[in-house]
Amino acid sequence: MRSDPESRRHYFKKLPKHVAVIMDGNGRWARRRLKNRVYGHEAGIEAVKTVIRCCVDCGIPYLTLYAFSKENWQRPKAEIDSLWRIMKKFLQKELSGLIEKGIKILHIGDRESLPSDVLAMLDNVVEKTKNGENLIVQVALNYGGRHEIVEATRRIAEKVKRGEMKPDDINLDTFAAHLFTAGVPDPDLLIRTSGECRVSNFLLWQIAYTELYIIDTLWPDFGEKEFYAALEAFQTRERRFGKISEQLTVAENCSAF
Repeated sequence: MRSDPESRRHYFKKLPKHVAVIMDGNGRWARRRLKNRVYGHEAGIEAVKTVIRCCVDCGIPYLTLYAFSKENWQRPKAEIDSLWRIMKKFLQKELSGLIEKGIKILHIGDRESLPSDVLAMLDNVVEKTKNGENLIVQVALNYGGRHEIVEATRRIAEKVKRGEMKPDDINLDTFAAHLFTAGVPDPDLLIRTSGECRVSNFLLWQIAYTELYIIDTLWPDFGEKEFYAALEAFQTRERRFGKISEQLTVAENCSAF
């Protein structure tokens, strides 16, 4: 595969419109080097930048990164404080580049409990990048899939109580419209690094038909080669959405005319 972006876009027969990533393995990567976990989180920033660049090069319009789960609050305070420091530094340093490259940042997750300075920095980046059209990056921060579903249910219930909705109005589409990810298509491909075979409370509603790709590589070592290997694997997946292969073949043949 040639390295220029235009060739990459045409190399793959089908590309996911939305890639989600569970960025796992920073701590183990650091321990193997006899360093503390914070060292691994800092190293993982390079992988974040690589994946964003690859998505832009390939013309993938949506990327969601699992940055901090609601369960992560159980970690040592010193590590959590370091994560906020690393995130603020990244957002501040990369803001001009994000704007220049047409990358739009969105936050999905619970705003409550986030440090005020982190929230202010995040809101500033979201506002400054709102006109980006090349790639939408959803940062899942203080996020939990179960919490998202409960919150969507609560908001719908409040609308029904106020008379703004009727129970019969509730369907798959209206429910999805009340999720944090409203307006963004469900992921086609979910990548999880470090070899762990679980979804860790991530996008539970949205990944119902998402293709899963699990790789043993730890997140700081995840680079272009690993990302394009995931896209290669996606080429082999037959996405039937409950149908059978023959139905897909007929639909493809009909679309050719």
